[in-house]
Amino acid sequence: MSRPLGESHKRFLQTMMVNGIIDGAKARALHRHCCETHGAHYAHDKLDEFIEVINAQLQPMFMQIRKGMSEEDGLQYHALVNMAETDVTRMSTDYADNELELFRKTMDLIVDSDNGTASSTDILNCADSLQTKKLKKRETEHVLNRLVQDKWLNEKNGDYSLSTRCIMEMEQYIRMLYQDQVKVCHICHNVALQCQMCENPTCGIKIHTPCVARYFKGRTDPRCPWYHDNVYRPPSSQSETQSAAKENTAPTPRSTAQTRRTRRS
Repeated sequence: MSRPLGESHKRFLQTMMVNGIIDGAKARALHRHCCETHGAHYAHDKLDEFIEVINAQLQPMFMQIRKGMSEEDGLQYHALVNMAETDVTRMSTDYADNELELFRKTMDLIVDSDNGTASSTDILNCADSLQTKKLKKRETEHVLNRLVQDKWLNEKNGDYSLSTRCIMEMEQYIRMLYQDQVKVCHICHNVALQCQMCENPTCGIKIHTPCVARYFKGRTDPRCPWYHDNVYRPPSSQSETQSAAKENTAPTPRSTAQTRRTRRS
């Protein structure tokens, strides 16, 4: 029999329902705040057990507080996810049919790209060929802003990527729909969209950039653990060198896009 929720668990869940997703530091701070506010026992290393109590009560409703990693910065996040619906239909109460079609096409572009992003120009071009109802430029930009605000997409310098929340909620759907395109990170074993690839064409493994940094940290002669004859090359630019020094990491493999350009030349 599952343990009933205390007031501290209820407060934690209510906050997750409002925010949808929070980073690891905020989750730990929220855990402490909820316990201290309601006089519950607090132990800084018991967050996972605390969340397990909540998840046991959420299971009949096909909901779960899940932990995952951001592809961009490698930080841990906690998200309240819907386990019953694994595709974009879960968004149907908030978005019109043509807006959902635009999101699907954006996902297509992101998954099919070399670097896990889609440019605003390519997305705007898709909006003019929607089967449901075409969207004008201003309408498309408004939908993209909403998708970013609702934490389904990330935007940086006009390029869009799937957010941590989106990947955590829809990983099963992404793996099923794009099973011939999507690879998994060989270190954390999660979907790898923004990642780096081993330079050897006979290897071809993909690893998240943050996973690369952690795995090869402090190694002076980093080698691909799945293709032992391949030595990773040093960063090719001054900015990459400075970045590697700042993070105190070993040289990393080149990005998927760089590798593919090398192969084409």
